[in-house]
Amino acid sequence: MNKKLLAGTTAAMLLAGMLLAGCGAKDAGTNAAGGSGQAAGGAAKPEEKKQALTFRLADTHPPDYPTVLGDKKFAELVSQKTNGRIKIDVYPSSQLGEEKAVVEQVQLGAIEFTRVSTGVVADFSKAMGVFSLPYIFDNEAHEWKFLNSADGTKLLDSLSASKFIGLAYYDSGARNFYSRKPLKSIADLKGQKIRVIQNKINIDLMEALGASATPMPYGDVFSSLQTGVIDAAENNWPSYDTSNHYTVAKNLILDGHQRVPEVLMMSKVAFDKLSDEDKKIIKQAALDSVQYQRDEWKKFEKKSEEKIRAAGVTITEVTDAKPWQDKVKSVIDKYRADYKDVLDAIDKARK
Repeated sequence: MNKKLLAGTTAAMLLAGMLLAGCGAKDAGTNAAGGSGQAAGGAAKPEEKKQALTFRLADTHPPDYPTVLGDKKFAELVSQKTNGRIKIDVYPSSQLGEEKAVVEQVQLGAIEFTRVSTGVVADFSKAMGVFSLPYIFDNEAHEWKFLNSADGTKLLDSLSASKFIGLAYYDSGARNFYSRKPLKSIADLKGQKIRVIQNKINIDLMEALGASATPMPYGDVFSSLQTGVIDAAENNWPSYDTSNHYTVAKNLILDGHQRVPEVLMMSKVAFDKLSDEDKKIIKQAALDSVQYQRDEWKKFEKKSEEKIRAAGVTITEVTDAKPWQDKVKSVIDKYRADYKDVLDAIDKARK
């Protein structure tokens, strides 16, 4: 009887253990399922924190210049759209180097952003050279009709082949010649040593005008004019003003030979590391900054013109551009085949 009782007791204990184990497994399974469901629903799993980023944007002009104001607006918009997660520090006044050296650094990814003249970019992306051709735009309205078109966007996008991301065009007005020597007509340019943006088209343009082209960085122009290393240069009203070139080259002729837009661009090396969401934010912020920059350009341009006229600079108005256009037609003809599609699109924007 004792053996039977012991056997029955042992069996009962084994059965109870099995029942308890089964309940435990069931409860664990329920908890696991509940935990899995929470993770899938996102309630229990914390949201992944997005990476904070700090970039640099280089500009050659002083802090209050319209392109730098555009840079700052762009940086502000990116900060707003990312709640401060992406910060872009703007470095004006060539703090990070002269334009061509900066563009090289952007191409390598050592500097993330720059605002630069398309005339300088032409040395890195041949397509941008089209803007250096003389008299291809009739006026500001014609220029921006093209820049805002699908053809203008296509040209901006072509920078990716040179390891840049073209984000937006900025305004830079029209370029005019100014000199230490009298400057009343085309004939007065003959033999003058004129500083140009460092690209081949500008050199050919000076030769067509009978002048001697002297490529050099923008930051060297003032001292070169002052010492007579060069006789003349060419640029827009704000640059002629803020560079103080008008104090040493006091003869200006308003020939409007070029309308060379600026471009805000990013290193493709840096851009490719961004998430798709951040890429969209940066592209949209750049486009959203354009109207602000254009408005600031108009205000600054007017202020610069008034300042220069008041300073007693000798200013000659060109009332008939045709003799100038005829004089440089050989430059257009030389490069027409290289830029046929873009020139056709610019002509289309004229209509």
